Amino acid sequence: MIDLNGKRALVTGGSRGIGAAIATALADAGADVAITYSGSADRAARVVKAIEAKGRKAVAIRADSADPAAVKRSVDETVGALGGLDILVNNAAIVHYNLIADISAREIDEMFAVNVRGPILAAQAAIPHLKAGGRIISIGSAGADRIVGEPGSVYYMTKSALQSFNRGLARELGPRDITVNLVQPGSTNTEMNPADGEAADFQRSLSPLGRFGEPADVAAAVVFLASPAARHITGTILNVDGGQMT
Repeated sequence: MIDLNGKRALVTGGSRGIGAAIATALADAGADVAITYSGSADRAARVVKAIEAKGRKAVAIRADSADPAAVKRSVDETVGALGGLDILVNNAAIVHYNLIADISAREIDEMFAVNVRGPILAAQAAIPHLKAGGRIISIGSAGADRIVGEPGSVYYMTKSALQSFNRGLARELGPRDITVNLVQPGSTNTEMNPADGEAADFQRSLSPLGRFGEPADVAAAVVFLASPAARHITGTILNVDGGQMT
């Protein structure tokens, strides 16, 4: 069993879906966990309660990942509440599905602010607090490698940016024994993309396994990368996509 006892983690966008699954899985492995949320205080409180029920410390921090000051504050508040920071999970993201011919400048800017600038600024704020053995893990998308729906092109472009960020930051932090990795989920059963949704059958057809993943599948990959077992893995892209990239 993976042991993260004594570790302190921050999961951005951790009030629901994949983020909530990651936060609770880290707590299951023994970590104390802070989460950020932008809109749903009730959901964030439920995640905190679930983590505390496991005997771990937990805190929910309202912070919009599009706001640079809020991003830095969320890291500072995590360090203050948990006594330090060992693991940063960049999970917060937004999506606007629209054709390139129709997408607005506002939609483009919003996605780049949260999906690209947000992880950079969160890492920048976290770096002074991370010690040897620290972890930065970002959540991308299998769509960064394979466009399967034209209305998602700009969203997938923001997720592609995380690949270069991942490789570059791994080089930058490697000498400090801090690993940096990227997890790319495929079709995952969440509110944003339910397994019984309009395009679900098409998405299942892309996977050799013929099914959607669950948030727990992505969380399991993150917990592994956060663990000592992954100490020699950095700059890596791990697809949790049921073989969609096969």
